[in-house]
Amino acid sequence: MDLQLKNKKVLVTGSTKGIGRAIAETLLREGAEVIINGRSAKSVEEALCEINKNINAAKVSGVPCDFSNPNDIDKLIQAAGEIDILINNVGIFEPKQFLDIPDEDWQRFFDLNVMSGIRLSRAFLPHMLKQDWGRIIFISSESGINIPEEMVHYGMTKTAQLAISRGIAETTKGTKVTVNSVLPGPTLSEGVKEFAGIGEDQSQEEVENQFFKTERPTSLIQRFATTQEVANMVTYVASPLSSATNGAALKVDGGVVKTAF
Repeated sequence: MDLQLKNKKVLVTGSTKGIGRAIAETLLREGAEVIINGRSAKSVEEALCEINKNINAAKVSGVPCDFSNPNDIDKLIQAAGEIDILINNVGIFEPKQFLDIPDEDWQRFFDLNVMSGIRLSRAFLPHMLKQDWGRIIFISSESGINIPEEMVHYGMTKTAQLAISRGIAETTKGTKVTVNSVLPGPTLSEGVKEFAGIGEDQSQEEVENQFFKTERPTSLIQRFATTQEVANMVTYVASPLSSATNGAALKVDGGVVKTAF
C-alpha cells in the first residue's frame, strides 16, 4: 500500500532511539523527508550514521534540542522551517511513589512531556492551516488513562496530552489538517529494556511473564509491543489515507485498557 508520504516533511522529536526512532525510520522508508531529534549533537550524529547505513537514499537530517530549555526549542523551530507532519514523541518517565515526588519533578515532567508539544504545535500549525494540509500526532500512553500508582506524575502528563490534542483538533474544523494522539501500551524500547534489566539480570521472557502477571494483568496480548508495531500505527495516522481520523485517541496498548472505545 502506498501511504502517499513521499516528500512530506516530518519532524519527529525524541527520535534517536526507541519508539521515535522506529517512527522516523518507517516514515523514511515511505519516502518522507525526516528531521530526527535528540538531546545532544552526539546522539543525533550517531543516529544519522546508523539510519543512513540501514536505509538507502534516506532523506534525513537531525537537530539536537534539550526540551527543558526554551531557547533550544526556538532554535529547533528555526532549523526545521515549515513542516507537514509533527510527531510529538519526546518524553521522560521514572517510577517514583507519589509521596516522594517533589515539586521540581512535577514541573520537569510537565515542561518536557507537555510543554514541548504545545510549543512545537503552536509554531508549526499556522503553516499547516495555510496550506490546508498537515498532521500533528502526540505520542501519549495508556498510562494517560490507567494512571500508574508508581508514576502519577508521568500519567498526569500523558492525560494532559490527550486533552491538548483534542483541543487543538477543534481548531482544525473544516480543514485537511488533523491532530490525533496515539497511546502505546508497554513497549519494548531501549529504555524499558534497561529499566527492566533485560539481557543483564533477566531474560525478556522472564520479565514479560512477571510484568504482565503483576503490573498489567489486563493485557490481552500478554507481551510487550514492539517499537515497530507502534510506528506502524503512527505512520498510518501521519499519512493522507487517515484523512477522516481527527481528534482521536488511538490505542496500541495490547488491550491493557479495558474499554471498547
